[in-house]
Order: sequence, then structure tokens, then C-alpha cells
Amino acid sequence: MSQKTSINSSSREGVPLSAAVALVTGGSRGIGRAIALRLAKLGAGVAICGRNAPVLRAAEAELEKSGTPVYAQIADVSQSADVTDLVLKTQAALGRISILVNNAGIGLFGPAHEKTEADWDRVLGTNLKSVFLLSRAVAPAMIQQGAGDIINISSLAGRNTFAGGGIYCASKWGLQGLSACMAEDLRGHGIRVSVVCPGSVATEFSARGSKDPSKVLSPEDVAHAVEMILTQGPQSFLSEVHVRPLQKP
Repeated sequence: MSQKTSINSSSREGVPLSAAVALVTGGSRGIGRAIALRLAKLGAGVAICGRNAPVLRAAEAELEKSGTPVYAQIADVSQSADVTDLVLKTQAALGRISILVNNAGIGLFGPAHEKTEADWDRVLGTNLKSVFLLSRAVAPAMIQQGAGDIINISSLAGRNTFAGGGIYCASKWGLQGLSACMAEDLRGHGIRVSVVCPGSVATEFSARGSKDPSKVLSPEDVAHAVEMILTQGPQSFLSEVHVRPLQKP
């Protein structure tokens, strides 16, 4: 976009993000899909990416029902070439990215000493390196505009440890540190970097055993937290949000 926009001051009643363009990684399923649908409902143009073509196209079709501009692309966000291509094509299709939601993530559980180097690279690449690559790609335009939101979807596993969580927790603890430092680097440019830490969420990602669905979060609960961050007043800054089930699993 050639004209500076503010997702806070340019709001219209009922569609507070009508001036915004959002990119949601891992937006084809689960938490990412719920966030993308929520942002579209709030009026934002929404780009999503994923690695499963049929699932991505289904999410794209659902998003298009919102009536807002939509863009979808196959991408591996752990690869810098894919990230560069994704950001350039999103900007060409929708305009300047003012909201980045780094949601793409994978879980791989079990004792760390039993895992392979490939396991480590896969989890850290998706859960942590991708956030670095995407944030680095969108930050210059946000700095130029003097506004923007980067929201990183972490986990309460970024604050706690558990048996079998070595690689996953390492990726999320790293994400906590990266997010906090990015927040300090960018807040002077009018860019807010926030992190959302959900507890157990009822998605296909939840691979650590079955849990009572009435005692876990829904993807929409996480989407609500993202909405709260994006619709806060322009002078406030929610740096970290913890979302827990009301009932303990």
C-alpha cells in the first residue's frame, strides 16, 4: 500500500481491521485457521500459507465467504526462499502486510536423547526459525510505515517443562526469548510484538494423549486472544497473553 494505514485509528464500527492486511502462517487448519477466519470477520485482507494443498484450498474457500480479500500459497516457512516468495506475493495480491501472525508449528514428543538431529532441525525450523525469517521479512515495511503487529503463537510449554517435551519446549522457550527481544527492538518504531501462550487446545496437533474436550481450549479461544491484542487502544501494548482452560485437564 502506498498510503499509511493504522489498524487502530482507521477502524470502522463492526470492521475494526478494515484497513489491515494480515498474514497467518499455518493458516489452513487448527488454531491458524480460526485466527484467519476471525481476522477476515474483523475486515482484514487475509493471506494464509500451509504445506497441504487440499487443506489449504479448503481454508481459502471458507475465507472467501467473508467477502474480504484472500490469498493462499503453499510454503515451507522454515525455508528462506519460500518466505521471501510468500511475502512478496502476499504484498502483490493484498498490499502491505500490517499484521503478521506466526502460528505455524509442529510437535514432536519423547525423550530428547532418543531424538535425531533431523527431528531437532524440523521442530526448531518450524517453531522458531520461521518466526525469525517471517519477522525479518515484514519488519522493514512496518518500520517504514511506523506501525504494525507481530503476534507469535507460543505455548505454556514455553514457560513450563514436562517429560518428553525436550525439543518442543526448547523451541517454545526460544520463541519466548526471541519475541521479548523483538518487542524491545521494534516498539520504538510503533510496532507491537506480542506472544500468545495457550494451554492444551483441541486440535489434531494435540498428540500427547487424549483429553476431555470440555477441559481444553478451542482454536477460537486463541483467535479471541489475537483479536484482543489487535483491537486494543493504540497507546497500549499486550506483550504476553496466557490462555488456560477454565477446568484443569
